[in-house]
Amino acid sequence: MSAPARDPRPFPPTAPVTVGPGGGLRPGRLPVEYVLPLRWHEDSGLAELTDYLRGLARRVDVTVVDGSAPELFARHAAAWRGLVRHAAPDPHRRGVNGKVLGVLTGIALARHEHVIIADDDVRYDEAGLGSVHELLDRVDLVRPQNHFDPLPWHAWWDTGRTLLNRAVAADWPGTLAVRRSTFLAMGGYDPDVLFENLELVRTVRAYGGTTAAPAWLHVRRLPPTSGHFVGQRIRQAYDDLAQPVRLLGSLAVLPGMVAAVAARRPGLLLRAAAATVAVAELGRRRAG
Repeated sequence: MSAPARDPRPFPPTAPVTVGPGGGLRPGRLPVEYVLPLRWHEDSGLAELTDYLRGLARRVDVTVVDGSAPELFARHAAAWRGLVRHAAPDPHRRGVNGKVLGVLTGIALARHEHVIIADDDVRYDEAGLGSVHELLDRVDLVRPQNHFDPLPWHAWWDTGRTLLNRAVAADWPGTLAVRRSTFLAMGGYDPDVLFENLELVRTVRAYGGTTAAPAWLHVRRLPPTSGHFVGQRIRQAYDDLAQPVRLLGSLAVLPGMVAAVAARRPGLLLRAAAATVAVAELGRRRAG
């Protein structure tokens, strides 16, 4: 499949909604719920997020499950009144992963069968919304592929990891989409895990559901600040504990470099580096 043509504007005011690489058009709003679990400690991104939600709410129904501190919650409620449904996490739900508690709350409140779950830095455009909606007619869970835009230095670096993942399978994005009926029937997913996206995919598959990770479905993601990126490295390492084969491959890099240097065979390092770049290039070329 090839990707659908995209308008350069995320939400053109009058354009119809593209629903997939082989599908037709569905004008106007989509019967989709967009669930945004949120827990902010400061509000520097409020204006930008509000602009995004304003365009998004013209196309789909939006529920923001906000676990921010009371003063920030009140500020968000004022900014988004009449724009999206703004709710606190269900106080009766218990678990250590606040994002999962927000997702559980949001899907329980959802008004539609098709539900998109997205972090606060994910930025869908109209084509992406329509493609996910169409795919959910055929599968129980959709795993899009994120790309950073803009690209500061650390986003370039992290994009290397994304390309390697795409070359061998698919990258893990900050967004998934799921059928509400499947999610509720399987009882949601475990709120006491760290790598919550992997847990949701595994739970859907264990329940007997079907999943899709189309390489052509690219969804924009805003890069974090450099300080936040550095702070995420420990979290990223913990996530890799849930993927032992990938973890072992990563752990082998430094000992392999030391062994090559000790054996006075720098050519091995150059060949390994060239092979890594070649694999990443395969990931870049996959579905555009």
